[in-house]
Amino acid sequence: VYSEYATEEDALQRGEAAIARGTSMKLLHIDSSILGQHSASRELGAAIVARWQRDVRGLEVVYRDLAVNPLPHLSGASLAQADTDEAASAAAVMDEFLSADVIVVGAPMYNFGIPSQLKAWIDRVAVAGKTFRYTASGPQGLAGGKQVIVAATYGGLHPVESGRNFVEPYLRQVFAFLGITDVEFVSAEGLAVSPEQRVTSIGDARARIDIQLPLAA
Repeated sequence: VYSEYATEEDALQRGEAAIARGTSMKLLHIDSSILGQHSASRELGAAIVARWQRDVRGLEVVYRDLAVNPLPHLSGASLAQADTDEAASAAAVMDEFLSADVIVVGAPMYNFGIPSQLKAWIDRVAVAGKTFRYTASGPQGLAGGKQVIVAATYGGLHPVESGRNFVEPYLRQVFAFLGITDVEFVSAEGLAVSPEQRVTSIGDARARIDIQLPLAA
């Protein structure tokens, strides 16, 4: 199942090569859950980042909490850059995204989709001329070469094939549109079914992070 991904040793070499160039691999960690310390997506996202920090020497991590420090939703004033502070914030978000080699996104399901806070972040990084462009043959992503890992959590049981899951298909489409096709999901479902199911689902996801999660493509 994981043969198409590089080995852990390859990820280590990638990090060491970056150090040799005088740079470091950059990981952008995004949280969007409103549940704070009770959030499963935050727990799994932190575990993914810890795995990268453990296995990739010299990793530089940038963290953005979209629930604690929400971005304003896109508006006409946003497009016109009428508010200089908002424009500066949007530029900082874009710089974080473009400079990242790896992006870890915590994405809980709220009412079958992603949190509105996460959508506001996507609206800041999906910008024509920056991360994609339109051509005569169709849209072209400009942000390729990155790896995205999504910690997706669900209160119920919502496999992609059920037709009720608009988290994974949407995020795959968005990142593919930006030119990013190396997208991995670590999911935990049924978290609200019972305390036992929550423990089992999170435990299974953490085991996958520790043992099976590919570090680099």
